[in-house]
Amino acid sequence: MRKLILYSAVSLDNRIARKNGDVSWLEDPQFKIRGEDFGYARFLSGIDTTLMGYNTYKLVLSFGGKFPYKGKANYVITRSRTRRRNPAVNFVHTDIPALVRSLKRQRGKAIWLVGGSQANTLMLNNSLIDRMMLTFVPVVLGAGIPLFSESVRPASFVLKNRKIFPNGFVQVTWDRK
Repeated sequence: MRKLILYSAVSLDNRIARKNGDVSWLEDPQFKIRGEDFGYARFLSGIDTTLMGYNTYKLVLSFGGKFPYKGKANYVITRSRTRRRNPAVNFVHTDIPALVRSLKRQRGKAIWLVGGSQANTLMLNNSLIDRMMLTFVPVVLGAGIPLFSESVRPASFVLKNRKIFPNGFVQVTWDRK
């Protein structure tokens, strides 16, 4: 069975973005390490499907250029039944947990839960997240979009791996207990 992996960068106060969705704090020059991608390329090669909320999708598009996950199956969770078409994306609005269960039963590589907060909470509350790979960035945002919304239910995970980078990043991997 394929795994659904929540892979994200997080501030020390568990924020994935500022209130307005800004993630520029991730690009602060003080955190750059020449030639280091913090495992991103390796992670990307192990997935063939992405799942994200509509706000995260809009954020990805705001970076400019081509849609970065072309060639993968991409699902965007939306409340709207009508969205501007994008041939690289499947917009989904009904019974998302059932869709994810179905995707997990199919053959293929892992599924990347890109985020955001509401999508993360929906997947966790339905016991669909198999692994969390979080990279903690040594900043406190004070306010912003949390990793999970307030409606998140308790869940347990066990430590699989951790890596500390010279810039202060700490990357931790947990598997569902």
